[in-house]
Amino acid sequence: MDGATIEDGEMKLFERKQAIYKSLDEKYLVHGQRYKGQQYSQIYFARLHHLRNLLHSLVTKWKPHLEVNTVLGLEESKECVIVGTIYKHMKLKPCILDEYSKERTAVPLVKPHNFLHPDDQLILEDEIGRVKLRGSLLNPTDFVTGIGLALHGMKTIEGDFLVQDLLQAGFPPQTKLPRLGEDKYVVFVSGLNVGSNIFNPLQFQLFVDHVTGHLGGENEQKMTSQIVRVVIAGNSVIIPQSVLNGQALTPEDQAKLTEPIKEVDILLTQLAAAVPLDIMPGPTDPANSFLPQQVDAACGVCMSRVCAANLGNILLFHFMQPLHRCLFPGASAYNTFFSCTNPHQFELDGFQFLGTSGQNIDDLDKYSSAQTKLEFVERTLRWRHLAPTAPNTLGCYPFTEKDPFFIESCPNVYFVGNQDKYETALLQGPEEQQVRLVCIPRFSESGVAVMLNLRDLNCHALNFSADLDA
Repeated sequence: MDGATIEDGEMKLFERKQAIYKSLDEKYLVHGQRYKGQQYSQIYFARLHHLRNLLHSLVTKWKPHLEVNTVLGLEESKECVIVGTIYKHMKLKPCILDEYSKERTAVPLVKPHNFLHPDDQLILEDEIGRVKLRGSLLNPTDFVTGIGLALHGMKTIEGDFLVQDLLQAGFPPQTKLPRLGEDKYVVFVSGLNVGSNIFNPLQFQLFVDHVTGHLGGENEQKMTSQIVRVVIAGNSVIIPQSVLNGQALTPEDQAKLTEPIKEVDILLTQLAAAVPLDIMPGPTDPANSFLPQQVDAACGVCMSRVCAANLGNILLFHFMQPLHRCLFPGASAYNTFFSCTNPHQFELDGFQFLGTSGQNIDDLDKYSSAQTKLEFVERTLRWRHLAPTAPNTLGCYPFTEKDPFFIESCPNVYFVGNQDKYETALLQGPEEQQVRLVCIPRFSESGVAVMLNLRDLNCHALNFSADLDA
């Protein structure tokens, strides 16, 4: 039973619908690997290998009459195609060495959220060389470091490459879209920010009561019973930075550190008792900061109880570790509670889901421009890469044999958490791919969650307000 209404003196019960769930987070797991001095060049080589093989297969149909050359094999005024990775030289890109410079920089001040400059330049690199790109076709504001491209053009007398046409990796292949004969909903929420001044407990409790079937009339109860999963896309907790100073914690500081975690656990326990729940780490959560943010599934119920009893002593340790289940002793007691990686990939009744807590899109917003955040989301799909700016400006683990952010198959739903506002679009690919893009706003600021229907991939916003004057 999920919800109930009283009708003609009798209680009407609604049974919650179920969906078959399969986690696909395996590719994002580090599996106990440790840093042993490996360099980030290896993840770029792995990325170039993936994208070059893909682009080479597409070039034969795109420009079958042209030869594919390496950067060092370019000949002046001879048209050809080159394949490589974009490097964006940015005049205003922050550099840690600038803090130690003896001379004051003459670079003009910029807004902290964006580092674009009219003099930014694009360079294409392969394994053996690099060449500066020219031409009106390439606008540096639309690209970032780490993208794989195939370029048609010629080498100029100055040694640059004049671009005449370009080819992106494009939409990945997609399995046939499943068909459902009934409504089933997935609810997305992000940016709870428990522990911050803007978190409203009553507002999120309204959300919990709605999802668990404790609010509304018969129609609302019926729709609530059709919710098959809730996904929390990062930034559930904000830990006060003032207590993370390396000093011994006073009892007052311990309370500041542990209370937000305990409050989240109480709320998640209510959700997990009623509906399957995925929680992803975000940049403010007590988890590792580098992508992919990890999950430690080794924590059992007994360990959860031990950790709960000593939460104040161990939280600093877990702050540099995965978003551990033992931080949520109440919620993790339920088999409906899943602590997931970021990025998070899963399958639900045959529908493919892919999402992040927003760091990849926020970083694109710093080093490129677009009309909306949704446009950034679409670009990553067309580039076939979740986080092209990693590891250049976005921290990630130094993988040596793979690039886990490469998008091999096209999802049916692609979601991004912790955005400024709710946005959505349904994309159609050239090979009948169909993708629902969703930008999930920060709940603590907007009071908005997102509800998606698996039957037709339509979605709408759920608005919750605790303001009695609204």
